[in-house]
Amino acid sequence: MSKLDEKIAAYQEEAKKLGLDLPATLIEKVTRGLGPSIYKKDSETVACSQKSEMERVKTNFLKKKLGLTADDAALDAAIQEVCEKMGSKNPAKKRALFYALLAKKFGKESVYA
Repeated sequence: MSKLDEKIAAYQEEAKKLGLDLPATLIEKVTRGLGPSIYKKDSETVACSQKSEMERVKTNFLKKKLGLTADDAALDAAIQEVCEKMGSKNPAKKRALFYALLAKKFGKESVYA
């Protein structure tokens, strides 16, 4: 099993543990799309407590990657919702799962088709 396959399996297991309703194929495609960033501890996770991190997620992922044009308040609310869904006691929110939840919320799974 390759390192990538190990990461995908770990993310799928974590999604089950957290009770996230995410298709395994979406988790796999988002993980592959993140490339080498999944192997670096800091870039593998999302810090909901860091305002600058949330701005990057909004700008680089929601607006650029997913092509969303909703107002910032709606995007911020969606990010906050995903933060809460992944658990406030979970400090290491995996970026692949975070992005998969956002893509699913906005019906943009096709970006990873």
